[in-house]
Amino acid sequence: MALVLIAVFSDIHANREALDACLADARRRGAARFVFLGDLVGYGADPSYVVNLIAQLRREGAAVIKGNHDAAIGRPRDTMTRNARQAIDWTRKQLDDAQKEFLAGLPLSMSWDDTLLVHADASSPADWVYILHASDADRSMRAAKQRITLSGHVHRPRLYQKSPGRPAIGFVARTDAPIDLAEGHKWHVIVGSVGQPRDDNPEAAYALYDDDKHLLTFMRTAYDIEAAARKIRAAGLPEILAARLFVGR
Repeated sequence: MALVLIAVFSDIHANREALDACLADARRRGAARFVFLGDLVGYGADPSYVVNLIAQLRREGAAVIKGNHDAAIGRPRDTMTRNARQAIDWTRKQLDDAQKEFLAGLPLSMSWDDTLLVHADASSPADWVYILHASDADRSMRAAKQRITLSGHVHRPRLYQKSPGRPAIGFVARTDAPIDLAEGHKWHVIVGSVGQPRDDNPEAAYALYDDDKHLLTFMRTAYDIEAAARKIRAAGLPEILAARLFVGR
């Protein structure tokens, strides 16, 4: 992948308004490449739009990997909550065969140079393990051959660093402030959720990554939450999936 400013998105969850807002914001800031870390669908009311748009961006060079909700379209998982399963069942009916095939064919991980893309963690991508603590990030970084891992899944922006011979430590994810992913350390970055943030901030989350200078910036973008919630309710999806958008949890 060329050395350019890269916009990194995860957990869009069929939220058209949030995705469009993040793409527009990233382009205004000079992003020239796009990375999608999975969970394109689930929860939200615009799965067809989101899949088609991201499929087009992949044809134009974007990197796209699979998340657990994407995988559940073809293979439902018993571990999902009742609300998540209901949303997946509804989503499956909205997608045509080509869209389902697109999701099914996405890889679990991708990499370039010293950067790994994975939805959850590097130790077992197909098991969708949550990274909730520094010890979880430590396990992932030990499993990764690459120095930098970019992931989603948790819906809360997080940053972890691992120095040689020492356990991982976590840092507060500052917004709109470039962070030097310094060489000599391993890093695990959780970029947050575009379509369903859960860190008490309802604004859509994504990240910008300068692949030349190794600078990572967590970003937040306002979007039309009213419109996204109205569509969820009109679709007959669980009320909580609309209500939580307003509070970011």
